Amino acid sequence: MKVTVIGAGSWGTALAIVLARAEHDVLIWAREQEISFGINNFHENKTYLPGVTLPDSIVSHTDLSECLQERDLIVFATPSHTTREVASKVKPMLSGNEICITVSKGIENGTFMTMSQVLTEVLNGKIIEDHIGVLYGPSHAEEVSRNKPTLVVASANSKSTARIIQEAFMTPMFRVYVNQDVMGVEIAGSVKNVIAIAAGVIDGANLGDNAKAALLTRGLAEMRRLGMHLGASQDTFSGLAGMGDLIATCTSQHSRNRYVGYHVGKGEKVDAIIARMNMVAEGVKTTKSVHGWATKLGITMPITEAVYKVLFEDFDPRDAVFQLMTRDPKEEHRN
Repeated sequence: MKVTVIGAGSWGTALAIVLARAEHDVLIWAREQEISFGINNFHENKTYLPGVTLPDSIVSHTDLSECLQERDLIVFATPSHTTREVASKVKPMLSGNEICITVSKGIENGTFMTMSQVLTEVLNGKIIEDHIGVLYGPSHAEEVSRNKPTLVVASANSKSTARIIQEAFMTPMFRVYVNQDVMGVEIAGSVKNVIAIAAGVIDGANLGDNAKAALLTRGLAEMRRLGMHLGASQDTFSGLAGMGDLIATCTSQHSRNRYVGYHVGKGEKVDAIIARMNMVAEGVKTTKSVHGWATKLGITMPITEAVYKVLFEDFDPRDAVFQLMTRDPKEEHRN
């Protein structure tokens, strides 16, 4: 296949490597000239994926039009808050026959749209909804790029589109399952970033393994509660996009969201933490979206509410934990 990856951050670059290993014709669009130059001349993305050698076959451009001529598959790997803007620029350059997928995990501020919903709305009139899908799951770029075993899910409303995505990305070390529960996959993959910030707070504040285990369990319950209210399947949340991605993001040294929470737990301010990062922690903006969405829908999400207070209302993390611990007694499998 002829594939274009839009976005040369760590994840976009890692997926370009996977696609090249699968012997596709791969182009990658980079916003920064120096990144494109490095990929083409040194086969390395020194800014976002240092130390990883890219296949010689990967070609990078900074001009979107050069990346979008006669392509079969378009992979949107830009941060979630830029997906609408980038898709709007891409739309006039598409033929209308492409499969378009998003690998960005987030919920759009204000609209409360998932990334596939954003693509469907923006590309309407050019790309049909059945040609839009997502690729989610526990998959740190640092490990995927180094060919470590990884399992993810491809999801689309059209099963044939999900199968095309599955086949396109499948390699011996990158295994792809199909899951047609698009809403469940996207809710799970996005909300887990909020929970990962909370996990980082627990680690940073040295609150212990008991608290971490409880957080993952109750965080999964929150994800499932929101997803099922929106029509998602309960099974999705015990799968790769749910529990799998939650475990990876809440425990890994590679997790940018956990990194933010860890330093918040150490007493640092969010703005200062984000300012020194060269990559996006999707969970920060997603916390605002999920908190607003849950409030609008009347869904109880106490962990999300606590993270929102810590990030946006300067609430002390230890006070947030105390509030969670002293909530009214509940039955485990009820709100």
